[in-house]
Amino acid sequence: MNIRRSVAALSLCAALGAAAAPAAVADDGQGGRAEGLYGAKDPKFDGVWRQSLALLAQDAVGVTPAKSAVDWLAGQGCADGGFAAYRADTSKACDPKKGEFTDATAAAVQALAAVGGRSGTVEKGIGWLKRHQNADGGWGMNPGGPSDANSTAAAVGAFAATGQDPAKVTSAAGEGAAGKRAAGQGGKTPYDALLGLQLDCSAKAEERGAFAYTAAKGKPVANELATASAALAAQGKGFVFETVGKDGGAEPKPLSCEKGKDGADAPKDAAEAALAHLTRVMSDTDMHLKSAMPGAKDQPDFGGTADAVVALAAGEHSAAAGKPLQWLQSKDSGAAAWAKGDPGALAKLILAAHAAGANPRDFGGADLVKQLNATGPKPEAAAPGAESDGNGKSEEKKDDDDGGVGGVWWTVGVCAVAGMGIGFLLSGRKRRQL
Repeated sequence: MNIRRSVAALSLCAALGAAAAPAAVADDGQGGRAEGLYGAKDPKFDGVWRQSLALLAQDAVGVTPAKSAVDWLAGQGCADGGFAAYRADTSKACDPKKGEFTDATAAAVQALAAVGGRSGTVEKGIGWLKRHQNADGGWGMNPGGPSDANSTAAAVGAFAATGQDPAKVTSAAGEGAAGKRAAGQGGKTPYDALLGLQLDCSAKAEERGAFAYTAAKGKPVANELATASAALAAQGKGFVFETVGKDGGAEPKPLSCEKGKDGADAPKDAAEAALAHLTRVMSDTDMHLKSAMPGAKDQPDFGGTADAVVALAAGEHSAAAGKPLQWLQSKDSGAAAWAKGDPGALAKLILAAHAAGANPRDFGGADLVKQLNATGPKPEAAAPGAESDGNGKSEEKKDDDDGGVGGVWWTVGVCAVAGMGIGFLLSGRKRRQL
């Protein structure tokens, strides 16, 4: 469970944050990128995505991200609640037709909901997702685009992260791909869209239970990345969820194709079938997924494998999740080299370790948390005095009797100093008050 300080301290922080001036933009010595941004590479295509994953990973392991990092992400939001992949100049209005993305919006909502203090931005993001839900219940990468498994899964995670039941988010509340109200079309849910993308009993035996990326012309094509994302979403979960501890270790159940059945009847069954498919595929490749990108070499897909670990852990299949996790941790896999210096990649490995009950601070001998922290601004607090509980989670030592009063006042002090000092920061661009 994420460590949270007292309500009084958080209330003071919120009050100070509300009264503070907009965050400044400064040259941090790495090409003039905005203060608070994680990673040194060009953020043009993944700025919001990698920032969101970094904040989620830090929060999951008890690290309090720097305020500038949260400010940067919140400041990327558009006036209508959506998020682009990256906005170099946040004073310019977003293009609602092609400049905003479901995946970026959903990831930002999950991250800001996790770290707290940005309820207004989170609510606007949720509103954007609801307005752009397609008639079939899903979401496309762009507003109005055909629903795909990955974008729909990201949206499901956003609703789950904000305490909303994805099964109750129907297309009757939004607009379909053609821009028309879907109320008269049955009010489809995200699960309706996802199950429509799963390969059923009419597919080849080795592909049953897999998910297609989207409903393209012709027969659906199995896609392992889409399968991992959809398997997690079909369980009603996002990137971070409460670990449930040890389970029975049972293997996921494959798609039942008994007489009279042609596919999964419920999201849970669909998730099980997808997890069974992933497990079978990885058992043929030394317990990892391979890159499915067109033209890619025969090489491991580290990010996809991490996603599969998270999905398996969410399904309470610890034994099945442990095998690909061990492969990722092995020195021969190359996962550590793949993730080095990349906040998004490091975050994925951290989230996989956290979900499966491993320690991301000792991931095959590497401290992933330390590496991630080094790619961005110094955290407000890195779980001081934290000790692993054996399940990859940390518990913060209390500073005083009955609830760590010392820790509370430390937070109050930091907030107070930040509140007084922020008024003197100079902003290089106009920012929207959130």
